[in-house]
Amino acid sequence: MVFGEYIVYVDESGDHSMTSIDENYPIFSLAFCVFKKADYVRIAVPAMQEFKFRWFGHDTIVMHEADIVKRRGPFHFLQYDKIRSRFMDDLTEVIERMPMTVIASVIRKENLKRKYARPDNPYQLGLLFCMEKTHAFIKHNGNHEQQCHIVCESRSPREKAGQGKEDAALELEFRRIAAGDHYLQGGKEDSMPCFDMIFASKLANSTGLQIADLIARPIGLRILKGGQPNRAFDVISGKLWKGPLGKSQAFGLKVFP
Repeated sequence: MVFGEYIVYVDESGDHSMTSIDENYPIFSLAFCVFKKADYVRIAVPAMQEFKFRWFGHDTIVMHEADIVKRRGPFHFLQYDKIRSRFMDDLTEVIERMPMTVIASVIRKENLKRKYARPDNPYQLGLLFCMEKTHAFIKHNGNHEQQCHIVCESRSPREKAGQGKEDAALELEFRRIAAGDHYLQGGKEDSMPCFDMIFASKLANSTGLQIADLIARPIGLRILKGGQPNRAFDVISGKLWKGPLGKSQAFGLKVFP
């Protein structure tokens, strides 16, 4: 298959356990960042590299949202309010400039547990929803007959990327959905043969994966705490896919149940 114009970077926020649900964050958020490769190379990567050089003097730093929020490791300097304000303003501007389309899903685990006697795995549900919407986006842009890679961070840190048990389980579910074999799909007519999954090491300094990491939690928090100010989501919301007709901002964000 010929390589297509688009690439997708994926990250999550929250865990997918249904046995021990964190009462402070009882959701699972999955974010797909869809880039045109030309825009990714010419705009997205340089923007992030320049940001890193401005703030750290080198580009080997890996932007992790959790480290930024907790001000740990190389982000320890964010304990100072004035510096943190400048840093966050700059980072927000970088995200705002990212030439990407966001497709996301948020699974409300408590609701899922109450509604279904045997609830599905939140990650698998979120993956299904995001793949369906992303395929619709790719098809809408006439690129569904060319190969599109979906890049995920490895979930098996002790194994080589893509070879651990968690990665294998995720890839199996991905293949099932891509083939149209998930029980919530309509069969082969819902297959997505253009997609292929790639696993990257947690140590990979991938701009796309770092952007996905930075936006997954703000999306989850918007659903969990909708009444609270959420500056990051205010920026992200403008990048959510509005559907084939370009009318519904909510089209690119699936909240279930």
